[in-house]
Amino acid sequence: MRFLTLIAMVLALSRSTLLAQPFTLEALIDESIRNNLSLKAERSNLTIAEARQITAALRPNPILSLGVQYLDILGTHFGPTNNAGPAEYDLRTDFILEGGKKRTRRIELAAEDRRLAELNFRESLRGLIVDVQSAFVDVLFRMDGLALAEENRKNFQSLVSINETRVKNGDLAQVELERSRIAALQFDNAILQAQSDLLQAKYKLQQLLGRQEASDHFEITGELRRDKLQATREEIYQRALLQRPDYLAMQQLLIRNQADLRLQVANGKIDYTVGAEARRQDGYAGRGNSMAVFLTMPLPVFNRNQGEIARASREGDQTKFRVDAMANRIQSEVRMAWQQYESATALLNRIEGDMLKRAEEVRKTTDYSYRRGEASLVELLDAQRAFNDTRQSYNEMRGAYARALYQLESIEAKNVAEGVKK
Repeated sequence: MRFLTLIAMVLALSRSTLLAQPFTLEALIDESIRNNLSLKAERSNLTIAEARQITAALRPNPILSLGVQYLDILGTHFGPTNNAGPAEYDLRTDFILEGGKKRTRRIELAAEDRRLAELNFRESLRGLIVDVQSAFVDVLFRMDGLALAEENRKNFQSLVSINETRVKNGDLAQVELERSRIAALQFDNAILQAQSDLLQAKYKLQQLLGRQEASDHFEITGELRRDKLQATREEIYQRALLQRPDYLAMQQLLIRNQADLRLQVANGKIDYTVGAEARRQDGYAGRGNSMAVFLTMPLPVFNRNQGEIARASREGDQTKFRVDAMANRIQSEVRMAWQQYESATALLNRIEGDMLKRAEEVRKTTDYSYRRGEASLVELLDAQRAFNDTRQSYNEMRGAYARALYQLESIEAKNVAEGVKK
């Protein structure tokens, strides 16, 4: 029994260790590509498009007709006196010959739909990757916020301990001790809020990974990006026009509309039905066999598929405007992401170059002075608040800088090809 209990404890510990294993950004993207439910649904459109290709290539089925006529079921008694009958048995087969190359046009349209489905899948993949990257940045940002809150609590807990000693020695008023305790409790509350924010960020990230149940032991590892962009704004825009799946999908939709127009024109052409019939007569005068050949065609007097031809033509004109609108939208996305990148760069350089160091020095100096009784608690709290605001701004700008880099890479669809292979 003890052995089984030990085995269970080892398995539980192994499972806990596995759950706590930190994930890199690359591992997170890989898992999301494999398991994200929305991406799976979009991927299924590829197999649906392939099934439609099979349907498009099928030819019309032949028609088989069996007939029996002039049977003496009612007891008329066919004969020379009533000149009725004789009974006839016929076997007929009809084949539809499609005009206007309908089958070829259907195959062409289905192939264009398959290419469109592939581009739509790539666009969903592009969106998923940047969502995972943004959620990854958010978790790192919340982790920094929690670390700052814990650092503040540690400092003030030490301060409370010192104040308790000073009160016992008569060097500090009791009210000053209570004030420091209240300040420490406020930092405890900040930790609880930071923990909640971090947990929510982890839940969001795990949802993108396609996990049905989010784990509290989920951990990530990595650093916020700080590398410099190597391309100009115009280069990013031009690459986006060549690589963006949604823009390529819009161009593909224009090609698809042209294929649809050719199909609708073909559908306006008439189809021919050719048939052959074998007939046997069996009556009082003897037996006889005969053959017949048929050709049937509709007369295109009213319906020549004019409505669908007009519809396909108008959709093609509509798609042309959408292609231009998409190019303008991409240019606007590049402009906004570039502005965010430049703004985050300037603020980061400013905070790193001067503000962060000064805020840290003021906090340390004020803390040292307070411990020596040369500064008030209000002055210490003001210095701590200024330091926290500076650190918070610094963390926010680091996150904004990393998001801007990921966003610019997403705009030009960088790494989407690698994601498709996974």
